[in-house]
Amino acid sequence: MFKSRLQIAAEALVIAALSTSAAAQKAQAPIATVTDLEAALLACWVPPPMEQSRPGMQITVLMSFKRNGELFAEPRIVFQSGEASEAERSAYRIAVAQALKRCASLPFTEAFGNAVAGQPFTMTFIDDREQPP
Repeated sequence: MFKSRLQIAAEALVIAALSTSAAAQKAQAPIATVTDLEAALLACWVPPPMEQSRPGMQITVLMSFKRNGELFAEPRIVFQSGEASEAERSAYRIAVAQALKRCASLPFTEAFGNAVAGQPFTMTFIDDREQPP
């Protein structure tokens, strides 16, 4: 049987809510390594909707953290794919800002927090989703 557009939209919202909840839970695991930090940040990132996206778009953010896992100062965008339009770049800047907001205070272990406090850290977000034909 065919589903109505309303049913499909409702299912999409449920899936989005569950994945956002899963991302938030995943980000709460203790962070003890740079690999853990990258995984936590990626778990918080939700790329822009497909209609606002660009295949292969890359955006790199420079940031640093306090010992307790909070961001130290304002993160800066240091690279964006050159072939993207201003509207696409804006959509990705917003997506990255929202990801950092979702991961507002990461649970660093004491040793990791001491090691990375105040140090510059770059993270590249790559939109490698398949575009529909």
